[in-house]
Amino acid sequence: MSTAVAVAMMGDGESVVAGAIEAHPQLALVRRCADLAEALALAHAGMVGVAVLSDQPRLNRAVLADFTAAGVAVVAVPTTASASSELRALGIEHVMDADADPVTIADRTATVAHTLVPAAAAPESAPAAPAGDGVVIAVWGPTGAPGRTTLAVNIAAECAAADDEAIVVDVDTYGGAVAQALGLLDEAPGIAALARASLHGTLTDDVLWRHLLSVDGGFKVLSGISRADRWPELSRSALDGIWPVLRRHSPVTVVDCGFSVAQDEAAMYDTRAPQRNGATLSALGAADVVVVVGSAEPLGIQRLVQGLAELDEVAELMCPRIVVANRVRSSVAGRHPEEAIADALARYSGVENVWMVPADGKSCDAATLAGQSLRERVPRSPARRAIAVVAAAALAAAQESRAELTPVSESPRAVAATLTD
Repeated sequence: MSTAVAVAMMGDGESVVAGAIEAHPQLALVRRCADLAEALALAHAGMVGVAVLSDQPRLNRAVLADFTAAGVAVVAVPTTASASSELRALGIEHVMDADADPVTIADRTATVAHTLVPAAAAPESAPAAPAGDGVVIAVWGPTGAPGRTTLAVNIAAECAAADDEAIVVDVDTYGGAVAQALGLLDEAPGIAALARASLHGTLTDDVLWRHLLSVDGGFKVLSGISRADRWPELSRSALDGIWPVLRRHSPVTVVDCGFSVAQDEAAMYDTRAPQRNGATLSALGAADVVVVVGSAEPLGIQRLVQGLAELDEVAELMCPRIVVANRVRSSVAGRHPEEAIADALARYSGVENVWMVPADGKSCDAATLAGQSLRERVPRSPARRAIAVVAAAALAAAQESRAELTPVSESPRAVAATLTD
């Protein structure tokens, strides 16, 4: 049985490549497309299994993600030698040599077609870990400002003190506040600049370092979008290409995520639509551990229980979690707030270990006013000491997850015992 192929190439070589594919006994040329849009339409209609593309201005990670979502493999035929590296930078696996003859291109296309696996038959296993030694810690929490940004910034500060370097990344598409929390007034969001470079395959080390902001405390910041209406700039396909780069250049990357993990675009649009929550889903998919934070009052705990249930339905999330109750205080949770919160989460979400961060508004206010982390501004703060325990637990869980070992299962007290001030 022959595999249906679409050709969308620019340049004089298009006709001979199309002829070689049409003459190949294992391939069936469906159409010689005028542009990428026509090839994508065929892919979405399920009419082709492989698309043969050349380098062209509109080819980027988002387009390739559309082909992948449609179950179509891509074979790239560069028009010049320099274009080969550009196509590989976009994440294309099958890139021909620029001087490859049409018969070789057709044979390679047939080989790719032979290895296609139907989406329904694809194995439901964890994806291979991206290259790089660094770990990614995602900080997520439900709606209601439970303290995601505070936790992300201070976990990054604690990890930087332990590993000499860390990066905190703001991908919240609803209300990113990492830059504001650290007193940064930079109006050019670093994560958006990296996303643009990643989308077009031009993300290099120089681009990364040019947009990293250094702050007191020894860690660096990739600031988030300055306005919520800029969320389309943080597409999932673009962010997926950023995490491997950050892993190579920092031992720890801490990501401040948005609150929503809903994936309801398919119900709202007839065509493939951009995902406002794609940035958060990308971070959760790349994470080695997810720190889930909820506010320690009745409504906050209810939202946390619901949020944990929502995370169970996120297919991208295949890593351990650490659950944190933030702003714990007896005035709203009773005489023994830690026990009440732990009992509620164990009963309704099956959470065995809960890391508690006590309410310490005075210290947090002082750190926010100074644009510093708690470690730097109020090192003896009870909240800072508790977050140091969370950071140690998250780092240990991330490293174990990265090494494909059993996820961390120590109690908070056991992890705290390993810390030194």
